[in-house]
Amino acid sequence: MNQTPEENTQHKAPLEEKLKNLPSGPGVYQFRDSLGGLLYVGKAKVLKNRVRQYFQSRPSTPMLNAMISKISDLEIITTDNEVEALILEQNLIKSLKPRYNINLKDDKSYPYIVITNEPFPRVFPTRRKRNDGSKYFGPYTDVKTMRFALKAVRDIFMIRSCSFHLTDENTAQKKYKLCLDYHIHKCEGPCEGLVSRHDYNDMIGEVAKLLNGKTTTLINELTEKMNEYSEKMLFEKAARTRDKISAIEVYSSKQKLIDAEETDRDIIAFDRVKGDCCGMILKVRDGKVAGKTHYFMTNAEEKSDGEIIERLITDHYSKTDFVPEQFYLMNEPEDPDTLKLWLESKKGGRVEFVVPKIGDKYKLVFLVKKNARLLLDELILTKMKREFVPPSVESLGKDLRIGKLPRRIECYDISHIQGTDTVASMVVFFDGKPKKSDYRKFRIKTVLNETGAPDDFLSMREVIYRRFRRFAENETAGSEDQESDGSFSSEPDLVIIDGGKGQLSSAVKVLDDLGLNRIPVIGLAKRLEEVFLPGDSDPYNLPKSSPGLRLLQRVRDEAHRFAVSFHRDLRNKRTLTTELTEVEGIGEKTAKKLLIEFGSVENLKEVLKNNYNIVERSAGKKIAEKLKEAFGAD
Repeated sequence: MNQTPEENTQHKAPLEEKLKNLPSGPGVYQFRDSLGGLLYVGKAKVLKNRVRQYFQSRPSTPMLNAMISKISDLEIITTDNEVEALILEQNLIKSLKPRYNINLKDDKSYPYIVITNEPFPRVFPTRRKRNDGSKYFGPYTDVKTMRFALKAVRDIFMIRSCSFHLTDENTAQKKYKLCLDYHIHKCEGPCEGLVSRHDYNDMIGEVAKLLNGKTTTLINELTEKMNEYSEKMLFEKAARTRDKISAIEVYSSKQKLIDAEETDRDIIAFDRVKGDCCGMILKVRDGKVAGKTHYFMTNAEEKSDGEIIERLITDHYSKTDFVPEQFYLMNEPEDPDTLKLWLESKKGGRVEFVVPKIGDKYKLVFLVKKNARLLLDELILTKMKREFVPPSVESLGKDLRIGKLPRRIECYDISHIQGTDTVASMVVFFDGKPKKSDYRKFRIKTVLNETGAPDDFLSMREVIYRRFRRFAENETAGSEDQESDGSFSSEPDLVIIDGGKGQLSSAVKVLDDLGLNRIPVIGLAKRLEEVFLPGDSDPYNLPKSSPGLRLLQRVRDEAHRFAVSFHRDLRNKRTLTTELTEVEGIGEKTAKKLLIEFGSVENLKEVLKNNYNIVERSAGKKIAEKLKEAFGAD
């Protein structure tokens, strides 16, 4: 609803008061709309100057103009310095996901390698990062890289794989026993105190260097140790250290050398197409490529290069413990001084930003940007495939005038023979193709009409109720924890009832009672391929040449096939089992066993007639005699 100038002035008054009283120190600001929804989170060295810029200058982009027009409220959080503001901004963006900030793809599924915070640490992969003092390496956007690094660690170092709570007291009391890993030389036996905590944690320090890519440094340190052991005539330790060095050299040889300088640096670049963006971080340790990490971002169309680089750096290094000495960047961050202060506080030493324009350094940055573009092209291609809608689906949506594309179609059919073994089928088509993982079967047992015979209309009502009851309950309660059955937790774009007006009315009544009357429902009669719409007494005939009608027929035929096959299976099972269980002394369990053994009742009869001894050995003399008597075998 449009506001009058007077109403708009009253609405903006509180915001104008806040703008007049903005503090001059650093902090974080949040813009909200008239409903309290969060629009944008930003940081500033001087809040007064930064926030007022939005309202004093003309917006430079359409997106910024749209955001400013929606701002109705402002929240301020002051901090002691710019670094605190940077950290707070990062945490708020990650937790609140404001509409106009750059959004990084949720990376909760990316794995880490963790070194636990214990007297005798363990090393294993995890997808959950805890603030428990443990060291985390990653995140690994390429799981193969993580597995390769973890396998190298386990092959080179004798790390315990058990989850025992090892303390000095427990090991002194011999509370735990040695396992197989000790005997095959995969563990040094800390559970029985066969290795000191000091020596074990020295080894864990070597593991951390390997995971950080510091292989050259590690090899140099181990070489010094090996020489010391040799001088002290500790030849067994020297030999083990020599073998460790050889294994690390093999691991290191698989890393590509790109720089003669043994400097730790990360090369960061990105590329974008409209609002989609991919940023990549190439990790170089001791002059060799130690791995790479990439992030997909959305809402980046009108963001500056500096803002994207800054968001990429803050997000990645807030999750990793290792910070290199040098950064090769595609362009300078929006606030390089604050970002550098934050990284130096994490590292405990100096860091350097380099934005190369020419030469070998620029070629490295360009190479990373090129790799980011390749990943971005893959993402765009995947999105295009996902968003492609077949012509038959578009045609059906237009023919039925249901207001949206019927991408997910569910069809229901009832099947029985003379009222016995009534069943129902639910088939699902997504984008014109069967989605068999979402198919469901229903056994109808309780629905009878006044004469005591199964009723198709009541059966359809029961099936629709069972399908949508839990969905409606979760929707009413506002719960996201829907039924674990993925098919039942999805809302269809179109429901097809295999039948005429009677079956359609039954389904519509149930959906109305459940408050789901927004879901489009149609009936499809078999005889003349007539389409029935709720509330219309006359059929709605689609053109015979319509791709939408052909799609309806395919869905209906699949539902019928699925229902009939289920009905046939039940009938055959009941018939076969009943013929055997009618024999006195044979229960259902024995009947099933005989069917599995001989394949069918006819085969069993044939074996009884010609090879009675086989049945006697398989079923026992008593059962064989009963079968012989029942089936009249000689």
